[in-house]
Amino acid sequence: MPDRTLHTTYDHLISLLDSSSVGYRLIDHAPEGATEAVCALRGHPASEAAKCIVLRVKVDRRTTRHVLAVVPGDRRVDLDAVRALFGARYAGFSDPETAERLARAVPGTVLPFSFDPDLELVADPDVVAQPKLYFNAARLDRSLCISGSDYERVAKPRLERIASPAAA
Repeated sequence: MPDRTLHTTYDHLISLLDSSSVGYRLIDHAPEGATEAVCALRGHPASEAAKCIVLRVKVDRRTTRHVLAVVPGDRRVDLDAVRALFGARYAGFSDPETAERLARAVPGTVLPFSFDPDLELVADPDVVAQPKLYFNAARLDRSLCISGSDYERVAKPRLERIASPAAA
């Protein structure tokens, strides 16, 4: 993905937060995209992170939807819950090229916001319940911290129970 696209996504996010009067904190850190590792760099528990995954949901033979699933960083996406939510026959991870195109970010930097009408945003209620919510800001070397309530107000995700405990 071209570097300019990444900066455009970052700039779009900052512009959206500024125009929505959202208080946020920028955190610069060593480049990292893995949830556990970046949480350690930022100095907070994984439960306060937004883990963002682009999914491919096959509703039927002709209908495929793409979903940006946002769950707490210490949990995983419950694919069965997503499949049931959409009355689909299949829900799984999107291929990397489609995920990057729709999320407008590379893996490890996907925002908990959707800037593409073909990417439906679904967040677990435990995400918006966080007083502090951390996520990479469409960059591996910079993160953001905002309140879960501000995230809900600005991103307007569909709130559904889509998280399950992380695998042991």
